[in-house]
Amino acid sequence: MIDFLGDVLAQRIPTVSQGEQHDFRWEWLAEGVLSFTPKQAYEKAIVLSAGVHGNETAPIELLAQLSQDIFAGVLQLKVKLILILGNPVAIRSGQRYVENDMNRMFCGAHQQFSETFEAKRVAELEQLVADFFQSCPAQVKRYHYDLHTAIRLSLLPTFALFPYQTHGYDAVMLACLSAAELDALVYHNAAGRTFTHYTSSRFQAASSTLELGHAKPFGQNDLSAFSAINQVLRSVVTEQALPARQKSAIKNFRVVDSIIKTEDDFQLNLADSAPNFSMFQSDAVIALQQGKPYVIAPEQVWILFPNTQVKKGLRAGLILTELRS
Repeated sequence: MIDFLGDVLAQRIPTVSQGEQHDFRWEWLAEGVLSFTPKQAYEKAIVLSAGVHGNETAPIELLAQLSQDIFAGVLQLKVKLILILGNPVAIRSGQRYVENDMNRMFCGAHQQFSETFEAKRVAELEQLVADFFQSCPAQVKRYHYDLHTAIRLSLLPTFALFPYQTHGYDAVMLACLSAAELDALVYHNAAGRTFTHYTSSRFQAASSTLELGHAKPFGQNDLSAFSAINQVLRSVVTEQALPARQKSAIKNFRVVDSIIKTEDDFQLNLADSAPNFSMFQSDAVIALQQGKPYVIAPEQVWILFPNTQVKKGLRAGLILTELRS
């Protein structure tokens, strides 16, 4: 049995890197990367990742518990599965990232950062995920759930983001996100450089980035607050029925603009502590640069991930409109 999180925190290489247990084979592929293959036929190949941002610890703990329960036989694995803790160095140091944000470096963007640790890690993860999906029979359906927690509080506390795609959105994933009691779904309007955009665009996986509450250090998470997504992940890997949704219907939003910081004097027209999904009325000034209005709300809109502290050239927020049924 592998101590999935303990090995990462201790920077320890397991003495045994593969084996068979219960009805599956397992393999330690790299630091923080562990694969499981059921001995019987399977219909789904699933990537579960967390810790792409090292200080977002609750999802890391969920995946650690999941791996323990698979090894212990508590969960009967029915899918091919790879578990990924994205940024081990940042996880050990309790930082979001060490040099550069990994979740802006996929789809080949890591090549711009040459010899940095995060660039090498992204290249490694891209190759490991490619090998994982390509080892599956052609008819196997591919999925990727990338688990995060948000830097700031949110008026809609839990939500998922779909990478931009031209084909339809997978019904099974939509059902899973609904059962996980998420408050909102956000649909991107343009190609990105996130981990989920990589798996979606390269392998046509049904992919989503999940934001599951507020980032806290190890030992400070109340994992009972994550019980809905935890139950869904366990249903996903065991092919069990999903729990029934208890909340009102999920809200749906579409990204209509990305705010890019290009000047040192960049400002957002809201408090530093403003939560995700803060709203702007039509014609309101959202951002200023060089002392002039830079982004003006075309209609009633919401802002997601506002952050004036990003490096120049990076996204300082997403502008959303609500999709009404």
